[in-house]
Amino acid sequence: MKALNRYLIIFLLLLLGSSCSNTKRLPEGELLYVGGKVKVIDTTVSRKERKALETELKALLRPKPNTKFLGLRVKLFFYNLAGEPKKQKGFRYWLRTKAGEPPVLFSQVDMEYNTLLLQNYSENRGYFKATATADSTKRGKRATTEYTAYPGKQYHIKEIKFPTDSSALGRAVTATQDKTLLKKGEPYDLDLIKAERLRIDGRLKEQGYYYFGPDYLKVQVDSTVGSYETDLIVKVKDETPSKARKVFTIGDIIIYPNYSINTGKRRLDKLEKDTTAVVQYKDFTIYDKEKLFNPRIFDRTLYFAKGDLYNRTDHNLSLNRLVNLGTFKFVKNQFTVSDSIDTVLDAYYYLTPHKKKSIRVEVLGKTNSANYTGTELNVNWSNRNTFRGAELFTVSVFGGLEVQVSGQNNGFNVYRIGSEASLIWPRFIAPFKLKSSSGFVPKTKATIGYEFQKREQLYALNSFKGSFGYLWKENIRKEHHLNVTDIHYVSPNNVTSLYIEQIAANPTLAKVIEKQLIFGPTYSYTYTNTMETIRKNTLYYKGSVDTSAMLTGLITSANVKQGDTIKVLGVPFSQFIKFENDFRHYIKLGPESQLASRIIAGVGYSYGNSTELPFIKQFFIGGTNSIRAFRSRSIGPGSYLPEPGASAFLPDQSGDIKLEFNTEYRTKLFSFIKGAVFVDAGNIWLMNRNPQKPSAEFSKKFMDQIAVGTGIGLRFDLSFLLLRTDFAFPIRKPYLEDGQRWVLDEIDFGSGSWRKENLVFNLAIGYPF
Repeated sequence: MKALNRYLIIFLLLLLGSSCSNTKRLPEGELLYVGGKVKVIDTTVSRKERKALETELKALLRPKPNTKFLGLRVKLFFYNLAGEPKKQKGFRYWLRTKAGEPPVLFSQVDMEYNTLLLQNYSENRGYFKATATADSTKRGKRATTEYTAYPGKQYHIKEIKFPTDSSALGRAVTATQDKTLLKKGEPYDLDLIKAERLRIDGRLKEQGYYYFGPDYLKVQVDSTVGSYETDLIVKVKDETPSKARKVFTIGDIIIYPNYSINTGKRRLDKLEKDTTAVVQYKDFTIYDKEKLFNPRIFDRTLYFAKGDLYNRTDHNLSLNRLVNLGTFKFVKNQFTVSDSIDTVLDAYYYLTPHKKKSIRVEVLGKTNSANYTGTELNVNWSNRNTFRGAELFTVSVFGGLEVQVSGQNNGFNVYRIGSEASLIWPRFIAPFKLKSSSGFVPKTKATIGYEFQKREQLYALNSFKGSFGYLWKENIRKEHHLNVTDIHYVSPNNVTSLYIEQIAANPTLAKVIEKQLIFGPTYSYTYTNTMETIRKNTLYYKGSVDTSAMLTGLITSANVKQGDTIKVLGVPFSQFIKFENDFRHYIKLGPESQLASRIIAGVGYSYGNSTELPFIKQFFIGGTNSIRAFRSRSIGPGSYLPEPGASAFLPDQSGDIKLEFNTEYRTKLFSFIKGAVFVDAGNIWLMNRNPQKPSAEFSKKFMDQIAVGTGIGLRFDLSFLLLRTDFAFPIRKPYLEDGQRWVLDEIDFGSGSWRKENLVFNLAIGYPF
């Protein structure tokens, strides 16, 4: 620890010294702008309101000063350190233009503009009598600005008035007032008024007013109605064109499913003259000379029917479903007023299909914390629109190799090879009719696959799997995945005498090579709003339930405890139910920083024909995406620690219960490089007591058996790829004796033996959560 402290002190002194040099390279007569402050002065405004307004006004000031990291202008330091590069390439050029940041000069600050900005913003928030002044302070070669705002008392809404005229449009606008965003007694807010115009426009779009827009609405402000009160009067502008005042219905629906952007107009003219190209199906006129698509696709996808009142919801749902079919790479829609009736819209859909058949080759590299470095080759062949119904048929072949480049187990390399075929139908296939009103196309998916895995000198596994189920989204946030049946069969072969010897020393290794037959329904539900980047707090949740042979076990009355083990094809089937929950929370701490946290809680219960979960369904913990201070699958269960020889052979600890917590502070350092500080904690446990694994079962003392690790990392965000590196070390080891599990006092970065035993390097692609 002393060596670490010494290095940190030297590093901080260097940074502090560098910050002093940030003003040495300024142009002659220039000052470094180091920021501005805003003070709100007014006795009519409460202290809490003043502080909130000061925060809002300060965020408006321009330009922003040079960014800081730990209180230091590191980017400006790099900019000055690089000097003037002689070439537009090389390290110095990168350091100056990518990692660095030019100084923000005081001459760039327009205090008059900022003063007007503060005043206008205050007025838009209801402080109609607001004024502001500006001043500056110079210290050495640094300058700051100080702004003083005098907002006056804020105006509040006394009454909201909607149109009272008898026109259809006026009545339609007035009918929306039940959901108005404007409330009596609330402060005046221009942004809220703009949002109210958008809300009214959205409601009118649901009622057929296709050509109406928010700009045809105005909200007049009458501030003479009382002391610091105002009336808001919603009106339709007199200059609103007649077309925007009309309600439209849907007329003809014309679809071009093989539209080419390059030869679009010329090809369309030909098609429309060719009577053999036209397919009339229900309300749709489809120009499909090659008969590429079954017309039923469009009946399932498009929500509009002839004679329907136009509404924006059906408009957007139709477009979303066409895009989510996955068959068309471009989707274009156009509405035009009918030649015969001026209140009817003809709908045109121009669809450009993907290439029917394609092949994709992927080469992946990976490294894990058990010192295995590997590569994988995936070849995927796809056939879109396989049976003319927008189906997607995919066949993939893969092969991989993982080589242990260091550690005691060198030589137990892993080879994998396999194939998988899947067919996705863009609809529910079921004995009874199911319908989805979502903008996302429901899907039925059937999959079959095989994998051969060989661990050199130890064993080989044959794995077969098959599934049939449904995927559907309620909306952009909520997704469901139900497999009506999900079958896994695992069979070992070529088990070596070396592995059998190790089983004698560590019987839990036998679970890896047991024959396993799993079949039953599975279900998962996912909710996320992480795509809403404007939110300060976002969430991700995935809950899943996995079952096997519930009905079969009930019918056969299987009970392994009484010796009634039932076999299918000579293999005892597994009977269990397993629940897992993954909850994540992200909070923005600044424009380029956030705190990400995750909680995983899972439990599996075996019964009937099984005494424990099958190995491939058990919980594991540790590794690059889990508790990064411990090797993969090396923790637990509980405070159990295998014998030294057994633990050194293959870390493959598993359990029936899992609890894990991770939190990580992420921030941008410079350019494409981001940094992180993290803490991981958790463990796994057995549901029942196992004499061969003392202290491994779940009990009321489970919190005493939590493993904790911490560390730092760098993320290299290359847009198309995020490369993650983490250095982690344990601070609590659950397998030590009570009272000795916290090992903070043992940390010694200067000790080679400590680093070898405790410091873990993780290299991975993507964030851990």
